[in-house]
Amino acid sequence: MNEYQDLSEHELQVVIENARKVLKNKLAQKHKEVIAQIKELAASIGVIVEIHEPDKMSVRKGIKVAIKYRHPDDPNKTWTGRGVAPKWMQELQSAGHERSEFEV
Repeated sequence: MNEYQDLSEHELQVVIENARKVLKNKLAQKHKEVIAQIKELAASIGVIVEIHEPDKMSVRKGIKVAIKYRHPDDPNKTWTGRGVAPKWMQELQSAGHERSEFEV
């Protein structure tokens, strides 16, 4: 552990990044080996196994949703119409306004 004490911050970042890459590759290799073992064991008893892995491309992380409603007095207050209505929308509706009045 003491060998890391003499490294600069940049050198430590490089070591960490390299370790992450090696770990990722080892985990991927282990994953392949386990799947091969499962298929081999299944074949040994005459069973065919189909392994469905989650599609990494189907992750919708970061997809922006278009704004559907905007506050009449403060254009910075917006809402996509998803989830619980924001307080400003709840207050306007409590005051007798319809949601459709604030559609963009």
